[in-house]
Amino acid sequence: MIFSIWAQGLEYPSEGSTSSTQVSDVKVAAQELFGQRFLKLSAPDGRLLDLMESLSSAGLGDGDWISAVAQRPKMAAAHGAFALWCVGGGRIVTWGDGAYGGDIAAVRDRLKKVEEVHASAGAFAAILADGTVVTWGDPDCGGDSAEVQEQLRHVQQVRATNRAFAAILRGGTVVSWGDPNLGGDCSAVQDQLRRVQQIQGTGGAFAAILEDGHVVTWGDPEDGANSTPVQDRLRNVRRICSTISAFAAILADGTVVTWGDSGRGGDNTAVQDQLTNVQQVQATYYAFAALLADKRVVTWGQPEMGGDSTAVQDQLYNVEQMQATYSAFAAILADKRVVTWGQPEMGGDCSRVRDQLHDVQQIHASRSAFAAILASGALVTWGEPEFGGVIPAAAENQLSYV
Repeated sequence: MIFSIWAQGLEYPSEGSTSSTQVSDVKVAAQELFGQRFLKLSAPDGRLLDLMESLSSAGLGDGDWISAVAQRPKMAAAHGAFALWCVGGGRIVTWGDGAYGGDIAAVRDRLKKVEEVHASAGAFAAILADGTVVTWGDPDCGGDSAEVQEQLRHVQQVRATNRAFAAILRGGTVVSWGDPNLGGDCSAVQDQLRRVQQIQGTGGAFAAILEDGHVVTWGDPEDGANSTPVQDRLRNVRRICSTISAFAAILADGTVVTWGDSGRGGDNTAVQDQLTNVQQVQATYYAFAALLADKRVVTWGQPEMGGDSTAVQDQLYNVEQMQATYSAFAAILADKRVVTWGQPEMGGDCSRVRDQLHDVQQIHASRSAFAAILASGALVTWGEPEFGGVIPAAAENQLSYV
């Protein structure tokens, strides 16, 4: 969505003087005028405007037209922190525990033209437009990528375990870093990691889907790195999802193959007959939820951790998206309302904010909190406050400049 603004038509804090009015002032005024929070501004020649510039230094004068383009914000979450950004933007807003990546000060100046952000338990990795990667957060969770920084070029995708990251480079090779025992060292299978299409991580293991639909795993065997028992069934794999120590692979025929810790979703025999035409699988730490083609949901794994959805099953129809914290699920329905289940304190109870959860476009999850983005750009959070369930005022104020 693109809006046009006449530079004289807005009330600036600087009383209309383009010599002193900041581009950021125009953005705030445009946000109020159009009821859209996440906007990027461009000059008549199409050049993106720097929020820190004055209108005069940007080459704009009274009567010039400025375009305001509505952006779709994105979020990523570590166990105790959220990061929010807009694709191609130069500002990321974080909140939550600083030790889990909630403090971005050390790398703020390097985060320009951000395309994607992904999180381990306590660190974030951002892919920039030039294909390089910037990391921050706990070094023991992959927040320090210095040892492989020179290899992180032409990065296409990044995924994480609890304490490590793995990146797919152009051509389908893989670079990993972080805790070597929990996926940070892929040297044992490096010669098999060719033409990799996707990667998914449990708490301590990675599974990579190759171009031919086969799967390669590495990391901690107890967290799903040992796929030998089901290797002959892992053919034509299209997508993989994971709990803390089990994987679930969606095959081309819409069926599901699981492996890893049986008590944490690695055994789906109880619902196997229901798992047909599976479109998407989401997971808490201990349970899976599968979205079928008819928009219904099937769950398995530890009941109290989201594996039992019977209490809300009559509400789980026309489901469009799902997200999960450590032990709770949240589903967006076709009418843009939200249904939650699982441990209440971990986000399974959204009653405190239910009246605000309308026109929901996206939901993201930290360890024990959810954050929903509404159509207006407003954010609604719930769950444990210290893990992002409440947005601090300082972060709330920064959102206007994303």
